[in-house]
Amino acid sequence: MLAHVFANLSVVGISAILLGCLILILASGVWIAVALGIVGFIGMLLAANVPIGQVLATTTWSATASWTLAALPLFIWMGEILFRTKLSEEMFKGLAPWVQWLPGRLVHANVIGCGIFAAVSGSSAATCATVGKMTLPELEQRGYDKDLSLGSLAGSGTLGLLIPPSIPMVVYAVSANVSVLQVFLAGFIPGAMVMSLFMGYIVVWSLLNPGKTPPRDPRLSLGAKLRQSKKLIPILLLIAGVFFSLVLGFATATECAAFGVVGALLLAYASGSLTWPTFLESLMSAARLSCMIMFILAGAAFTTAAMGYTGIPVALAKWVNAQGLSPYMLIFAMTIMYIILGCLIDGISMIVLTVVIVLPMVQQAGFDLVWFGVYLIILIEMAQITPPVGFNLFVLQNMSGRDTVSVAKAALPFFILLNVAVVIITVFPNIVLYLPKLVFPD
Repeated sequence: MLAHVFANLSVVGISAILLGCLILILASGVWIAVALGIVGFIGMLLAANVPIGQVLATTTWSATASWTLAALPLFIWMGEILFRTKLSEEMFKGLAPWVQWLPGRLVHANVIGCGIFAAVSGSSAATCATVGKMTLPELEQRGYDKDLSLGSLAGSGTLGLLIPPSIPMVVYAVSANVSVLQVFLAGFIPGAMVMSLFMGYIVVWSLLNPGKTPPRDPRLSLGAKLRQSKKLIPILLLIAGVFFSLVLGFATATECAAFGVVGALLLAYASGSLTWPTFLESLMSAARLSCMIMFILAGAAFTTAAMGYTGIPVALAKWVNAQGLSPYMLIFAMTIMYIILGCLIDGISMIVLTVVIVLPMVQQAGFDLVWFGVYLIILIEMAQITPPVGFNLFVLQNMSGRDTVSVAKAALPFFILLNVAVVIITVFPNIVLYLPKLVFPD
């Protein structure tokens, strides 16, 4: 009887049931990964005739046994080393002289730091976790508004997907049969644009809330600024070394992460701040955070598999295709569709499950596939800060001790700015296509 009722449910009905169950389970205080697993199990029941045990075993294993994912705990450990050995303070001392004149002051270090680290991590969660470990304690200690600090970090952490190299960009390029290098090149200017939007918001917020920004440090001469910025050079050299070893093909992302850990250890040793207790603390903290993220990834993989069996992503894409929309209305409808999907599944799954159906209508509407790749990556960025399954929200919840709703509320302005970025690149597509066309002229 129950199976008969499930079989007669529409895709819309199944979507409503799963979303409602997820919200209720999360509201009850159940761990995120467990909640995702329960919702995946319910989805499998609704799909009917699915070997749940086999799917659970294969999806959770494949989600966590990836060689590429080995970079995640290594990058997190790199950030833990920089944080535990107080090298993060050196980064702040190096950035402080140059951003003190901006309204918002050191909050801009979240955006700049994430933009720099995004160029080596390729992962939103790793970028958010690593930079957060370096910046959040410093900003809190100096008296900056916690909501602005958390929101700017949640939003800026998504730059790990947009600024190359990016794992979702590689997945899209392979799925769409376009050049990986062209998609990488297309991400640089939009990445800088998103950083500018975030920093612009911080400036406006600070001007509207002058009492919530600590006073600036005493003014320094140019020579004093340069001398103080020497403390920033070691970290910049470390990041530059990791980045160029990847770009020049000397190492894979995982190998670059390992080099980053070794470099961070050497910097900490050279500065005299590396001790056996700090080494163990950094290792254990990185292990705990990595396990939390891997557990969530396993739960998300099982839920994603359930979404595939229920047919929700395919049904949404087919519905959009059936509407016969104009190009701009098509982009608007797909934006809504991907925002909804971002509430249910992870970014890579969004690409894999929908790109085969979406690409033909995108081409028919006259959109460049390289442009569409960057558009899609920005929408996947939104999914990182969209409850109930935004990974950056979970990372910051664990790091800050605040609940997911509070972190999501703090990240809301940056979610809106990502929508603004989508509008800008849709109206002015050459922002995305300028570098690819410059390097690869027709």
